[in-house]
Amino acid sequence: MPRGKVTQISREDLEDLKEAFDKIDIDNSGYVSDFELQDLFREARYSLPGFKVREIAEKFISGDSNKDEKISFDEFVAIFQELKSNDIKETFRKVISKKDGLICLPGTSGVSTEGTQHYYADEEKVAFVNWINKSLAKDPDCRHLLPIDPDNDTLFKSVKDGILLCKMINLSQPDTIDERVINMKKLTTFTTNDNLNLALNSAAAIGCTVVNIDPTDLKAGKPHLVLGLLWQIIKIGLFADIEISRNEALICLLQPGEQLDHLLSMSPEELLLRWVNYHLNNAGWQSISNFSDDIKDSKAYFHLLSQIAPRGDRDEIGIPIDMSGLSERDDEKRAEMMLKQADRLDARQFVTAHDVVSGNSMLNIAFVANLYNLHPALNKPAINGLDLSLLEGESREERTFRNWMNSLGVAPTVNHLYSDLVDGWVILQLYQHTQIPVNWDKVNKPPYPSLGANMKKLENCSYAVDLGKTVARFSLVGVGGVNINEGSRVHTLGLIWQIMRRYTVKVLSDLGEGEKVDDQFIINWVNAALKEGDKDTFITSFKDKSISTSLPVIDLIATIVPSAVKDEMVKRGDLSPEDKLNNAKYAISVARKIGAKVYALPDDLVEVKPKMVMTVFACLMGRSMRAEKNDKTEKKRSSRRF
Repeated sequence: MPRGKVTQISREDLEDLKEAFDKIDIDNSGYVSDFELQDLFREARYSLPGFKVREIAEKFISGDSNKDEKISFDEFVAIFQELKSNDIKETFRKVISKKDGLICLPGTSGVSTEGTQHYYADEEKVAFVNWINKSLAKDPDCRHLLPIDPDNDTLFKSVKDGILLCKMINLSQPDTIDERVINMKKLTTFTTNDNLNLALNSAAAIGCTVVNIDPTDLKAGKPHLVLGLLWQIIKIGLFADIEISRNEALICLLQPGEQLDHLLSMSPEELLLRWVNYHLNNAGWQSISNFSDDIKDSKAYFHLLSQIAPRGDRDEIGIPIDMSGLSERDDEKRAEMMLKQADRLDARQFVTAHDVVSGNSMLNIAFVANLYNLHPALNKPAINGLDLSLLEGESREERTFRNWMNSLGVAPTVNHLYSDLVDGWVILQLYQHTQIPVNWDKVNKPPYPSLGANMKKLENCSYAVDLGKTVARFSLVGVGGVNINEGSRVHTLGLIWQIMRRYTVKVLSDLGEGEKVDDQFIINWVNAALKEGDKDTFITSFKDKSISTSLPVIDLIATIVPSAVKDEMVKRGDLSPEDKLNNAKYAISVARKIGAKVYALPDDLVEVKPKMVMTVFACLMGRSMRAEKNDKTEKKRSSRRF
């Protein structure tokens, strides 16, 4: 790429660029493709219009001596240096400017003692604070924290004891955490640490990516990590009901000639856009294609509000929307007038007038999702020849697998377990996480060309199945790439379960210094630990009916960390179905509290689902072995000191 005079960049900039580059370079090849350049700039929190990114990519390709259309980190740094030297530098790095809503944070990088910088958007902090204040206003356990002041950094201190995070997780996905397990009183360093472990492991269980976040980060109130985690938690709650199995009236969003399975494969963001355009069409207003540029003038929002405002018995508008703001010439004043109308629907959340005019996509998506949840304004259409079996919601097992994948940070996010895996891309990322070597030169990366796209996806799936058979030694008899590519439930579930099992067992193998770990190995360890802890419970297999009481799990936890279990919370003897469920809820939450990353759900224990039961015991075994290994290491260090 030809360059003129180049400005030197700081060490801080270099660290930021490397961090961003590594996130996009998910296969650790040392390169990103030209089509990933937009994502790379976005990850680095640099604002460049799409046309400028395309110009840069075209210029790079034409001057690329290697002709491989791949960009190394050094080449990306060179691109950045030239941009910083040019006239666009003032608009390029908007994160420098406080007035643009991004706050610069000095900090220390894990790879440099000189420090690096992180940034967070002040408007996002304000939006989250207002949502938390409203959502938890009546929660007595949060009185010591609320209301949080949106005009300062109180939010980052409010997560220190873990209570607020646990409450937000339960708000997003009810009953994820048994609140009997949360330490509420006489908080100490140890009890707050337990709360934060509980919050982080529960967040992972509902699909949040918590890689590289630990209780120390949250106690330190690191803004970029706190905001990132809170957004994931809030987003999961906002999107929970934007799914056809949860609201069959969404079928009315089908377009002429469109098949139902296409609508079912849409992400929540895509469904939201379709929902908005459905109402805009009914209002006689033009459609929008995004939640940034297309909504900046607020006019689409005015028409949306007028369509979703509650109706009376005779279909008259119960809450009439004042549309006079459409004639206002100033965009920000018009946005404020629109938000006053949204407030009449109790839906003025997440955005300010400035956020609308500036086109903050994330906050506008949250605003629209909240509108949908409050006022979907859809009537279930007549079902004419549609296959209603397609409307079945995902099973617990499917949801568990999906949440596990998302917690690892796969990209793109998996919204639908089958349709989102048909290109093999996410499956190959999972292989990377389970130390199954992938030759990324053989992989077709998205986006795929319009011509022959499915062939590229099929090649990925075939490669994934081949690796599963030959390298991972999975049981994939009769399974081919075409089965995954076609979204076969049976074949996809079988493959994903074996990857998850390998991921779980790999930890035990590493901690056990390479010992072969199978089901019987785990069962033997569980029974030996229970016996050593003088417990009466034991298991014969992962199908043992005694597991339905959750007592073997609770007793094992009490053996590993004796202080973790409160006997008064556990029911024994002749148990009713309700007693069993309460025990299971308690067991799962306490397991997460002591540091076991459990993805299974309480019902999995009550119903004794062998696969999920195995992961619970394996995670507890891993937690115990890790603690033993740390103790041995500490003893060795202590002996060296003396």
